[in-house]
Amino acid sequence: MQQIRDNFELMAKLSDEDWNTFSSKLIRQEFPKKTTILQTGHVENYLSFIEKGILRYYVPSENKDLTFAFVFDGEFTSGYDSFITRLPASYIIEALSDTILWSISHNDLQDIYAKTKIGNTIGRLASEGLFLKKSKRELSLLNDSAEQRYRNLFIEKPHLIQKIPQKYLASYIGITPQALSRIRKRIY
Repeated sequence: MQQIRDNFELMAKLSDEDWNTFSSKLIRQEFPKKTTILQTGHVENYLSFIEKGILRYYVPSENKDLTFAFVFDGEFTSGYDSFITRLPASYIIEALSDTILWSISHNDLQDIYAKTKIGNTIGRLASEGLFLKKSKRELSLLNDSAEQRYRNLFIEKPHLIQKIPQKYLASYIGITPQALSRIRKRIY
């Protein structure tokens, strides 16, 4: 839990009282590799912080799944559109490795917003982080080549990208696994 507090305190100072109120609502959840954390058609009930693990967001398809996000250790995660609208998700969130999440429920977060001085700041900072990551991805798809998208992911998380199967990386970048192999051969 200290990792979460440290993450928040990079942006805003938390009083011990506010932190104790917030942290008392956190639930530690462990998921083995290949576990579905959010299923299509279900409402997201949690905003979570990844202590350990890698998550993949994807849209299931008969022909091939379309990966649109990876989330790593030290980052917030949520099917956030479903979390805030309370409508079912149209995608799946899956653990690509054994994962530990610290999660707060939608109801508990609303309670934190109402009862603490820092609650709205915490919610805003977490949601801004999720939004910025989504925006960066969208702009990369519009502006960068597949090779540059791969390079960017490799630069940002070199030790973690090696743990992601090539077929998921290819889907995320928007190319076939064979095209990704050619890119990797050129780079290395």
